Amino acid sequence: MAQITKIVLVLEYEGTNYYGFQWQANQPTIQAELEKAIWKLTGERRRVISASRTDAGVHAEGQVVSFRTESGLLTRSFVKGLNFHLPADIAVRAAYRASESFNVRRDAVSREYHYYILNRPTRGALKRGFAYLVSSKLDIDSMNGAAQALNGKHNFASFITRLELNIKTTEREIHKAEFKRDGDLVTFEMVANSFLPHQVRNTVGALLRVGMGRMTAGEFKEIIEAKKPGLAGPTVPAHGLCLMRVNYRNPLEEICS
Repeated sequence: MAQITKIVLVLEYEGTNYYGFQWQANQPTIQAELEKAIWKLTGERRRVISASRTDAGVHAEGQVVSFRTESGLLTRSFVKGLNFHLPADIAVRAAYRASESFNVRRDAVSREYHYYILNRPTRGALKRGFAYLVSSKLDIDSMNGAAQALNGKHNFASFITRLELNIKTTEREIHKAEFKRDGDLVTFEMVANSFLPHQVRNTVGALLRVGMGRMTAGEFKEIIEAKKPGLAGPTVPAHGLCLMRVNYRNPLEEICS
């Protein structure tokens, strides 16, 4: 009997044409395309596990996934073979063999997301699928001042919708929440142990109100403290959001060596 081993992949993808990462009946998803490519390459029907479940339209530069296989292919052959079978908007960047005990989701210590905002009066052509256009002038210093209230461990119930009340716990620990400007491109960098559904997009929506002078930093802090679902927002569009990386206690090269 062939030995079953665990393969870990690092993926990047453009989420525009997909209904998120997780498999859905009769809808295109990243997971469905990846599992189809694995079947074409190995002849095996395997379930893929992701470190972070990105929503419909959200992109990724450093998603991490795993699956079990009896295939004896070298890791470089998994990269080349899967990329051959995957559509052009999904790519495998790296592959590793890992121990059975390694779990891409539970062993992750943090996830890092970037949200991109095109801050200028006119729409863009090159960044239109990857940045949210905000024509009003933004006060980045005020937004960063308000964002400091996010750091640390808090109950972020105000950053979910009422439809998500079945979540076991809304407590999360934020390690970084910061806006950076490079010309007309504003990037919000957010790092946390894990995220609630739509948490980054609802956070950006609330902080944009601060940046446009429609809400104070004190009022933003009150939203956090209220712990009332649906209070933050509005939810900004998905196309500006990208999962940059999933962090572990050691680099994957060391964990999987």
